[in-house]
Order: sequence, then C-alpha cells, then structure tokens
Amino acid sequence: MEPVTAKLDVSERFACKLLGQQRSTRRKVAGAADDEAALTGAIIDWARQYGRYGYRRVTALLRAEGWKVTTSGWSGSGAGKDCVCQPGSRSAGGCG
Repeated sequence: MEPVTAKLDVSERFACKLLGQQRSTRRKVAGAADDEAALTGAIIDWARQYGRYGYRRVTALLRAEGWKVTTSGWSGSGAGKDCVCQPGSRSAGGCG
C-alpha cells in the first residue's frame, strides 16, 4: 500500500477506497509461527510416551510445560502423521 500512497500522494484510507480493499486487510501483518516445529515435536513426544491420552490432556500437559496452546486446530496440526501406532491398538504404550 505504501507505493500506491506515495505515488498518488493520497492517504492510506483513500488508496484503499480507490482499490476497493478493506483497510483492515492491509494493517494486519501475517505472523509466522516460529515454534510450530518445536510444538509439533512436543505433541509427538507426548503421544509416543502416553498414547492413550486425548488432545485435552495433552493440551493440559503442554500448558504445564509453558506452551501457549489451544485445543482448536488439532486435526490439522500434523502431529498424528509421524505416529506409528496401529488403528484400534489397545496397547498401554500407544505410539512408539
């Protein structure tokens, strides 16, 4: 947005209005999760150690370790991709 405002010598509000964009889309900077790989590794470690724990208990354990996590988005976290346990497995160790 800066090149447009500088070239046309108009405000950001007016430039967004000309382009038909919401100002809020220009102001929010997309943040990359730097610790995503470390968090996924921690989830996998807990899953291997305690295979029968559900996502809520693993979330509580991660919070106790100091991670800032929520229970939303667990299905797409990718943590289950490295799990080697068989579906329907009833072993006490679970994964690993």
